[in-house]
Amino acid sequence: MAETVEDRLQSLGVTLPTPAAPAANYVPTAISGKQLFVSGQLPMDAGKIAVTGTLGATVSVEDGAAAARLCAINVLAQAKAALGDLGRVVRLVKVVGFVASTADFGDQPKVVNGASDFFVAALGENGRHARSAVGVAALPFGAAVEVEAIFEIA
Repeated sequence: MAETVEDRLQSLGVTLPTPAAPAANYVPTAISGKQLFVSGQLPMDAGKIAVTGTLGATVSVEDGAAAARLCAINVLAQAKAALGDLGRVVRLVKVVGFVASTADFGDQPKVVNGASDFFVAALGENGRHARSAVGVAALPFGAAVEVEAIFEIA
């Protein structure tokens, strides 16, 4: 019997949280055809932003990668809420990671690896994806990282 996403999450010691409600005028997910779009997720843990600040100033690459992992966990929580079952995920198509960073910081890819590595661990080969890692001046609520994703679904 094939290992499920839920099995992988359990082996990683991850319990998906209750998804966060939108903070503005948007929906957390949208389905169009065979694609699920998940709005940008912040590094929320127990209802609070776990990592705030700026990479290259107050946040280390390691803490940024941990924040990106939290964002990815929240992306999967939103996907599960939208689909009812993560078994409907055919594959993760695209990830965009936004990193609050100083003008001279260039390690955004290392930070967003925190999300990418988690997606591959949770989804297996179906978690390999195209990706952008973008440096930005600021993110909502002072978050250090934000991650959005597009999934192909059954």
